[in-house]
Amino acid sequence: MTAPKDPAAARRPGAPDDSELPKLISDCVHCGFCLPTCPTYVLWGEEMDSPRGRIHLMQQHVEGTPLSEPMVEHFDRCLGCMACVTSCPSGVKYDRLIEMTRAEVEREHRRPISERLLREAVFRLFPYPRRLRALRGPLRAYQRTGLRRFAQRSGLLGLLERVSPTLAAMERLAPPLGKAQPRLPERVAARGTRRATVGMLTGCVQREFFPDVNAATARVLALEGCDVVIPRGQGCCGALSLHSGREEEARAFARRTVEAFEDVDVIVVNAAGCGSAMKEYVHLLADDPAWAERAKALSAKTRDLAEYLVELGPRAERHPLPVTVAYHDACHLSHAQGVRAQPRALLAGIPELTVREIADPDICCGSAGTYNLFQPEAAAELGDRKAAGVRATEAELLVAANPGCAMQISGALARQGVRLPVAHTAEILDASLRGLDRSFLLDRASEPLPPPESHV
Repeated sequence: MTAPKDPAAARRPGAPDDSELPKLISDCVHCGFCLPTCPTYVLWGEEMDSPRGRIHLMQQHVEGTPLSEPMVEHFDRCLGCMACVTSCPSGVKYDRLIEMTRAEVEREHRRPISERLLREAVFRLFPYPRRLRALRGPLRAYQRTGLRRFAQRSGLLGLLERVSPTLAAMERLAPPLGKAQPRLPERVAARGTRRATVGMLTGCVQREFFPDVNAATARVLALEGCDVVIPRGQGCCGALSLHSGREEEARAFARRTVEAFEDVDVIVVNAAGCGSAMKEYVHLLADDPAWAERAKALSAKTRDLAEYLVELGPRAERHPLPVTVAYHDACHLSHAQGVRAQPRALLAGIPELTVREIADPDICCGSAGTYNLFQPEAAAELGDRKAAGVRATEAELLVAANPGCAMQISGALARQGVRLPVAHTAEILDASLRGLDRSFLLDRASEPLPPPESHV
């Protein structure tokens, strides 16, 4: 029998004590309450693709079983959606368990070279806004000149799907890109009497692919009486790295983010995954003496946009916006941060706007950071389920508070031949506060639909 691993064997400076893992594992009583909330268990009914089953595999590894390909595959198939955390009667911290396990996988398991190269390409691109910005021009030309439609009709995308499902997923998920927008100023002044000064995270994908969301966020905060500080020195918050087990990379991003926002009392975040990651800095840098207290302070002052606006209370006039919307719960907002009622309260405060609920709101849409890139088949199944739920509401507009969710559900709807505009909560509020016509939101659906894709 293999001897149990020594928790202190390879302790790295600033890294968490590995003895935490067996302590957290012991909290699970294997009751099964998590099973109906787990997206992969719902899809396949496979015990090892449930939180309970994965915790059993974690226990095996702690007791000395080496990480095998099948074991790693079960961990990779987890979306990290945290639905199991909110459904667990024993308070099992599965979020912490899966992040620690993924870090262990990255340290100990050697993936095939093709997989390593693809992962490295993804993590060398998406957390870097300047690199994404450089990609915008060629990608927009590909979308606007007919090259994309040619690639779809000629079968080139089908070939790409066979050669690299990850690259094919990246092509499918890319949102329609408009002209590049000017960068937001470093400070946006409050309208009327200033009520607060807040920092604003601009993000990576949000900043480069959804700049209108950031512009709307800054306007809404200003209209509600906030001076908005947008530090030039900010970059990626580290969410993608943190949730993928790339600990040291995540810590480097976290330290830079802490430095950028130390001079503000509140940090407002409009992307669910980013807000969740920043609230976790308190754990990520807990064992780094130089950064622990600074990280703890940042986590304590991080707020999701909807969370903060409800705390602040409304001041600006809401103008009528006669539109029916379906609200989608992003997992890292509802499960990881516990922010569910606040977005609905903000939407309910808009005259003539109707909110419809989507069936099975706790089941992930399949985006989950990089999940829809590295697990495209499972992600597509979940996306199709979510798109069907959205369609059943017969809403005119989908509201989602995370860029990954917006891309994932839009792609699934397009596969089903449905043209439905998607907007962020900030954009809905912005339209109401500025008294814009409903067509401002609904005209987003004017982009031509791609032809249906047969591979999904």
